[in-house]
Amino acid sequence: MSKLPRRKFLQQTTLATAGLSLSGSLLANPVSIFGANDRLNFGLIGCNGMGWSNMQAHLKLPNVTCIALADVDQRVLDRRAGELKKMTGKAPKLYTDYRKMLENKDIDVVIIGTPDHWHCLNMVDALQAGKHVYVEKPLANSIEECNVMLKAANASDKLVQVGQWQRSGQQYDEAIKYVQSGKLGQIRLVKCWAYQGWMNPVPEKPNTTPPPGVDYAMWLGPAPKRPFNENRFHFNFRWFWDYAGGLMTDWGVHELDIALFAMGAKAPKSILASGGKLAYPDDASETPDTLQTVYEFDN
Repeated sequence: MSKLPRRKFLQQTTLATAGLSLSGSLLANPVSIFGANDRLNFGLIGCNGMGWSNMQAHLKLPNVTCIALADVDQRVLDRRAGELKKMTGKAPKLYTDYRKMLENKDIDVVIIGTPDHWHCLNMVDALQAGKHVYVEKPLANSIEECNVMLKAANASDKLVQVGQWQRSGQQYDEAIKYVQSGKLGQIRLVKCWAYQGWMNPVPEKPNTTPPPGVDYAMWLGPAPKRPFNENRFHFNFRWFWDYAGGLMTDWGVHELDIALFAMGAKAPKSILASGGKLAYPDDASETPDTLQTVYEFDN
């Protein structure tokens, strides 16, 4: 198995645990932020995938409404606006620049569902605008970004929650309580695994001009400037180092979070990883499709 570059490896392995220190309770009791008769007005940044799933879940809660959507793809923005109006009977305000949305004083809470490389700027800007924040996992793309976000959260009086849905699953809750009960004795080894049967190779595609209605410069944001390529856009951004950390930060973060939570673990003493592009060595993706990592903790 080939070794991963140290910088990329550190990004993947450390970020898997980064969301723990920012977890809050925004979803548990939304009316606790305000009075029972008040409404929480939400704005959504990044409306295509998990951002939209998160918004739909929030709309099932009492006293929650979505009044604004922000996305760099006008096609996505128009589609979600139509769906939201059908669901709620009200048309949201639409923004192609999320910073303009944050100027809306009527918004109480922001959901961040953008690609990973935008999370840090989105969250810091939202907190500085006085909004509560629900930010998708993984928290960010580097340890430095995570530290910036943690500092911003600690300096704010607003709630911040990281999108670790699995923590709300009854089966996980029961398993964690059993592990913590001591009935298993001293636990010396914990294994997490994920076999991604839905993964397909990413075919090579030529660079093109961005689709009509897409603000590609804004989509890139803090990432390196590159020609537009469909492979790197929307869902597949996950498999490219400029924007994300591959399967380890996309799915591994969930399983590792449960294990760390159950064991009460903090930062590891040592980390060893091996892997690479072994299933699809010649496709267009950059991040490993196969990765095994060993974390050593105290006790």
